[in-house]
Amino acid sequence: MEQKDFLSSDSPTWCPGCGNFGVLTALKKAIVNINKEPKDILLVSGIGQAAKLPHYIKCNCFNGLHGRALPVAVAAKIANHKLTVIVTTGDGDCYGEGGNHLLHNIRRNVDITVIVHNNQIYGLTKGQASPTTDIGYVTQFQPQGVFEEPLHPVSMAISLGCGFVARGYSADTKHLSWLIGEAIRYKGFSLVDVLQPCVVFNKKNTYQWYSEKAYKLEPSYDSSDKVLALQKADEWDNKIPLGIIYKKQKQTFEEKTGLYNLPPLIEQDIENIDITIALEEFK
Repeated sequence: MEQKDFLSSDSPTWCPGCGNFGVLTALKKAIVNINKEPKDILLVSGIGQAAKLPHYIKCNCFNGLHGRALPVAVAAKIANHKLTVIVTTGDGDCYGEGGNHLLHNIRRNVDITVIVHNNQIYGLTKGQASPTTDIGYVTQFQPQGVFEEPLHPVSMAISLGCGFVARGYSADTKHLSWLIGEAIRYKGFSLVDVLQPCVVFNKKNTYQWYSEKAYKLEPSYDSSDKVLALQKADEWDNKIPLGIIYKKQKQTFEEKTGLYNLPPLIEQDIENIDITIALEEFK
């Protein structure tokens, strides 16, 4: 497959310079590299600027409620384990409204990939603080500055037992594309937190700010060392590591339940099923 096979007729409506463009470019490269056809890929999103991304790639897509992308994605994967299911979501959508779904689906370990466009602000709704906004940052809705501690999604995901946790940067599309590809190939729940500048509403965490702090992990870094991974995940103020922070293979939901031994619902013969007994119960 080539990138032209995934071209959508919809044009992006993001602001010029938005970090979402880098995530879109990286994801397009990644899905071409995994050599799947558009019919074999499902993109799921909730609400937000990040949630618009599935409109800009030609494949199956589901655009649902705010914070509710994960239940849809998980259900689709369970119904058809041959689908490659990818969630594109923002820090507000996933770590705020959808936080409970994130927590329990890490625990469930269904084989899906979650890409979080983390711009540390609510961009679609004009710049309120999100769960990852830095403490002290002043917005028009927090004029005295944010006083709540920010959520640290990478260390949180590792602590919850997520088997694949990575951080990328939308300005480095080559590296981000590789990270997304590795996340899709990983068998189990994978989380890619992406540093993604919002050029309109976040005047602190800019391209320059991220570029001065972000660095790639060395090839010798041992991503299977959980203690080391948590140390790396805690780096933020002066240096921000990019790469696969933690990786450990775990038994998936599909393996535990035997789903891999069953055909997807779409391949099952439902024409010759006798439902007489079931109907009798409703008489």
